[in-house]
Amino acid sequence: MSKQLIVALSKGRILEETLPLLADAGVEPVEDLGKSRKLLFDTNLPDVKLVVIRATDVPTYVQLGAADLGIAGKDVLLEHGAAGLYEPLDLEIARCKLMTAGIVGAEPASARRRVATKFVNIARRWYAEQGIQAEVIKLYGAMELAPLMNLADEIVDIVDTGNTLRANGMEPRELIAPVTTRLVVNKASMTMKHARIKPLLERLKQAVVARREDVAG
Repeated sequence: MSKQLIVALSKGRILEETLPLLADAGVEPVEDLGKSRKLLFDTNLPDVKLVVIRATDVPTYVQLGAADLGIAGKDVLLEHGAAGLYEPLDLEIARCKLMTAGIVGAEPASARRRVATKFVNIARRWYAEQGIQAEVIKLYGAMELAPLMNLADEIVDIVDTGNTLRANGMEPRELIAPVTTRLVVNKASMTMKHARIKPLLERLKQAVVARREDVAG
């Protein structure tokens, strides 16, 4: 097993909020990630590399050992499953909520509901736990369109400000889970590279605490 540490980062909003936290923990890419078409980046630490991939792929890369550590939203981890992963740290960034939502004022169907979502596994589990029969329809985007076009009764999606829902005549309903960004570690890497991973974990923890105290203060 290589002594190098590979850290898988999620593209998009999570990446923007992750980079300052990594910098506070002493890890910085040697070039601007936003201006490069590369996917694998060197850092100021010779034994740490960053790979930038789709958020949904992060758990797979870490689970199968292509990356030692990964940074992904709790929503992605809940959908993917966490076998083979440790989840030692909540980075407390990119906060949002995973919720059901529907058309304003529309009464939810009591017997069987059609639900549009990209979080198919989460939706099936949650509706089953509520004792509600649900036909789950997988979509990859524009969830708000599904109830408007009579494709679904409800959606399950990430809600941040709720502005997109309101703009489309919809409202959030039930909270499924609060979502923040988590650090995950491959179980084999945690054993084989423990001496290298533990100090990085400690520095990240300190960075998270310092940021929390700054916000509170």
